[in-house]
Amino acid sequence: MVDGPSPREKTVANKWLFLLLLGLAAAATGRFPQAHGQLDNLGFISIDCGLPESAAGYVDNATKLRFTTDAGFIDSGINYNMSAEYITPSMGRSWHNVRSFAAGARNCYTLQSLVAGLRYLIRATFMYGNYDGLNRAPVFDLHVGVNYWTTVNISDANTPEIYEIITAVLGDSLQVCLVNTGSGTPFVSGLNLRPFKNGLYPMANATQGLVLVARANFGPTDGVIVRFPDDPHDRIWMPMSRPTEWLEISTTKKVQNMEDADSFEAPSAVMQTAITPVKARSPIEFSWDAQPNVNDPSPGYICILHLSELQLLPSSALRQFYITLNGELWDPRGFTPQYLYKNSAYNTDPQHAFSQYNVSLNATANSTLPPILNALEVFSVLPTSGITTAASDVSAITAVKDKYQVSKNWMGDPCLPKNFVWKGLDCIYAVSRPASVTGLNLSFSGLSGNVSPSFARLKGLQYLDLSRNNLTCTIPDTISQLSSLTLLGCCHPCREKISRAVSSSRLQQLLSDST
Repeated sequence: MVDGPSPREKTVANKWLFLLLLGLAAAATGRFPQAHGQLDNLGFISIDCGLPESAAGYVDNATKLRFTTDAGFIDSGINYNMSAEYITPSMGRSWHNVRSFAAGARNCYTLQSLVAGLRYLIRATFMYGNYDGLNRAPVFDLHVGVNYWTTVNISDANTPEIYEIITAVLGDSLQVCLVNTGSGTPFVSGLNLRPFKNGLYPMANATQGLVLVARANFGPTDGVIVRFPDDPHDRIWMPMSRPTEWLEISTTKKVQNMEDADSFEAPSAVMQTAITPVKARSPIEFSWDAQPNVNDPSPGYICILHLSELQLLPSSALRQFYITLNGELWDPRGFTPQYLYKNSAYNTDPQHAFSQYNVSLNATANSTLPPILNALEVFSVLPTSGITTAASDVSAITAVKDKYQVSKNWMGDPCLPKNFVWKGLDCIYAVSRPASVTGLNLSFSGLSGNVSPSFARLKGLQYLDLSRNNLTCTIPDTISQLSSLTLLGCCHPCREKISRAVSSSRLQQLLSDST
C-alpha cells in the first residue's frame, strides 16, 4: 500500500471512478466501418474484445478513438456478453462484452504492421461481469511475446482491471497471449496498442519492458482523468488529491516540453496542476510495496517524477528540494523545477531488494518554498530477453499457417515457451541463439491445394510429414535442397511427382511410405 497515493490505484472506489469516467466518455458513440486487424491513422490499435465480427465498430465521441472487433487479431475464443445486472447506463460499451478462452492453454492476439525497434504501450482491460454465469472470477497469466508479463487476478465481478506495459518491438508484429494456469478461464475485455516516438521511455529496450504500477496526476480536485486527446500518447493519468495534506497549485498557461531533452512528454493538461505540502516545511512522501512473483521474486522498480514550476517566483524566492528513494539521495545539488517547462527526475537503474519503496521530497536549507510535484509514474522492470524462434522460421511457418488456415494451437511464438510449442512442430533450442524448427508433422490436417514453397524456407527442417491430406502432387524443387531433410512424408499417388523433385540418391531417404 501507499502512504499517499496508491501505486496501482486498485481500491474499488478508484476503479469504479475510472470505469465511470471512461464510460461517460464512451457512452455516446458513432459507428464506422473499419478493416479488421489494421492500425488507424495515428498508428493506434483499439480492440473491443468480444464484439461480434459482423459489428461495424464505433468511435468514441470524447477521445475520437476508433474501436473495432477483435476478429482480425485472433482466431480462437468465444464471444460473451456481460451479465445484465452488471451493466449500467453510464458504462462504456467496450466493457459490455468479452472474449473467453476455455480451450487451449495459450491463446494469442497478433498485433501487426508495427515498426521494428519502436516502443509501444500495450494496455489490456478486464471486467468479469459474471459473463459465464459461474460467479467465479478467474486468475490467469498474460504474456507479451515469449515473456511473462503479469498475472491477471480478477478480484470480483464488477471491478475493472487494467494492465499496461511499455515494450520495444523487435519485429513487425507482437503477440499478447492469455495463459490458462488452472485457476479459471482466461478472458479479455479490451486490448490497446499505442506507439511512442523514438526517445520516449529510454529505459524500455530489447532486454526489458516497463510494467505500469502507478500513473498519477497530482492536484486536480475535479476527478477528471486525462488521456487522449490531451495526452497524444493516450496514457491514462488518474487524478490524485489529498486536501488535508496537500495544497493545489495550478495554471492555465501551457507547460512546454524541454527542447530535445524530454524523455516522457507528460501532457500539459497534467503538468498544469501540482501539489505542495500544507505545512511548508513538511516533505511530500509516498511509497509502494514490492510485488514479487514466481517469475521475478525480486522485481526492480523505476520511479519517474514529473515536475514544473507553475508560479512566477520573485528573485528573492527559491524552490529547491532533495529527492530520496529509500534514503538514497538522487542528486546532492537539489532540484529546482523550471517555470512552465516540463522537468523529470527518475532513477536510471532499477531498484531491487526492498519490500517497500519510499520516496521523499524535502526542501533544502536554502529553499524558501516547499517542494512541488505535478505527476508520477512508477514501473516495475520486466526482463524481455527471452530467446525466440528465428525470425525466418517464424515468417515461414506463419506463411504455412495462413495458406492452409491451420488452427490447432498455432498462436504466439512457434517454439517458445517450450511448454507451448505449436502442435506438430519439433524445435531445437540453444542458449545464445534463436530456436529453429527441425520437424513438422501436418498429417491428417485437412490440407488442400499445392505444397507451399514456404516449407523450403525452414532451413533446419529434418523431417516433413504431409501425409493423409488432400494436397496436389506438385512439390517445389527447393524442398529437395534442404540439406538437413531426411524424411519427406506424402501420399502414394504423389510418389512419381516427388521423384522428379528430388535427386534419385536421396529419394529413399526423403520419401516416407504413408499409405
